[in-house]
Amino acid sequence: MSNEHKRGEQKCIAHACLILPALGEVGLRQGDRPLLSDATHDDRPEKESDMDCSACTPRRPWELPFLAMPEEVAPLRRVLRTHLRLWGLSELIETAQLCVSELVSNVIRHVGPGTPATLAVSMHGTYLRMEVHDPDTRALPTLVDSADDAETGRGMALVAASAERWGVQISPENKVTWVELATSLSAPSGHSRNVHVDRAEGVLRAYGVVAAHPVASRRMRVAAATAAAIEAIVDLLHWLQAHGHDADDALDHAQMRFEADMG
Repeated sequence: MSNEHKRGEQKCIAHACLILPALGEVGLRQGDRPLLSDATHDDRPEKESDMDCSACTPRRPWELPFLAMPEEVAPLRRVLRTHLRLWGLSELIETAQLCVSELVSNVIRHVGPGTPATLAVSMHGTYLRMEVHDPDTRALPTLVDSADDAETGRGMALVAASAERWGVQISPENKVTWVELATSLSAPSGHSRNVHVDRAEGVLRAYGVVAAHPVASRRMRVAAATAAAIEAIVDLLHWLQAHGHDADDALDHAQMRFEADMG
């Protein structure tokens, strides 16, 4: 095998390792307390709807402390976009970024610039849940009936219009403003249906993966599905070589198509 072809296989395998094993496994910072109940952990009892998902996406809750400053909004939006792509929820990126921007701006405006705050993102059932924690239990976000030409007061109205639901939780220590966005998932660790995923599952069935190991742990099934997907990609590279095609060129085109689909 030529060095060029080896590099092509290595690039393809590295790419598969990036996109298939659900990189939401480790967040920016795992909190000391779970954001959801223990039912989100790997050892939870699995619902019947989860059993046919070999390559499930373990969307782990994550938290990111920040100072509520205007210049922090853009980095928070970028971090959120990255995680939602890794979670297979790209269709929610724009709405989620809007909601987080407004929640953070609300803290800046009504609690004060420089306030220590935390962004927490998790799955609440099949809903994407985003929380902004701040220490002020008095400044509560409210909906206001802003005039059409008003420059302020629209933030929570935008959140309410964009989110499936939202609310505020008060504790002696802090305030949590949260929003939830509906997804197309059938299970918290499932994936959104699309033609590319459906076709890939058809291929993986030939490798005996999709319905295999029904009682295995989720981690084992993810590993098996990842290995089978890499094997399928390598087989396709061999097929291209056997038919006189340039594997590197095909990989480059596939990469460009994938990135275009991801937006």
